[in-house]
Amino acid sequence: MAKPEKPLTGDALVKEVCRRIRVARSYWDAHNNAACRGERERALVLYDRLTKEQKDRIPQQLRVWLRYRSEKYFGAHRTPPKSKRKRHTRGRKPRRGV
Repeated sequence: MAKPEKPLTGDALVKEVCRRIRVARSYWDAHNNAACRGERERALVLYDRLTKEQKDRIPQQLRVWLRYRSEKYFGAHRTPPKSKRKRHTRGRKPRRGV
């Protein structure tokens, strides 16, 4: 079992926020929207814990992506992703000549 982690503070918290944003951006670049959405949510939770001085230490490029660009695609105004459901093929005829 994994041991419980101490809550991040100070420099470790800033570093973890930057890491999470970079991971989310890499998922975004790879067109993996579900993973990007999850990492972005985790980054936002940590980002909201930062003080103003700590937020200023996050590189501007990362802050802009987290707050504005990603909000455009993953914000609350967007339709949430649908759950992956298995399609039932019962009662359908098999395809021929494929």
